[in-house]
Amino acid sequence: MKDRFFLDTNILVYTFDASSPDKRTIARQLLREALARGNGCISYQVVQEFLNVATRKFQQPLSALEARQYLDTVLTPLCEVSSSPALYQRALEIAGRWRFSFYDSLVIAAALSAGCGILYSEDLQHDQSLDTVRVVNPFPGS
Repeated sequence: MKDRFFLDTNILVYTFDASSPDKRTIARQLLREALARGNGCISYQVVQEFLNVATRKFQQPLSALEARQYLDTVLTPLCEVSSSPALYQRALEIAGRWRFSFYDSLVIAAALSAGCGILYSEDLQHDQSLDTVRVVNPFPGS
């Protein structure tokens, strides 16, 4: 499904970033669409990375209760890709083919596994096609 998209961790982090209001607005729009239309997803890795950042590195870290509520209302409904040996093998293939780090390759493998046509990320090269997924940096000029 071409309209399906995958959200990298940085997109979720920007939904909380008051120091980057333009990025926060765009990230919140993507998140709202993912939840309302059901066409966006994340992986277990994104859940782990986000919770680590949100509870330890935010200017005002989320409390355990806030993190649990966010997990229940946002992260769990979006989480479609779990870890598996097949996902790890695909990530290793991607890392070897395109020379990405293993963790970036794992995100790409998850997006491919979920059948997404777009991977929203600020961390990868904008407009790069990786098999059937296209990387899109949703933040113009960054």
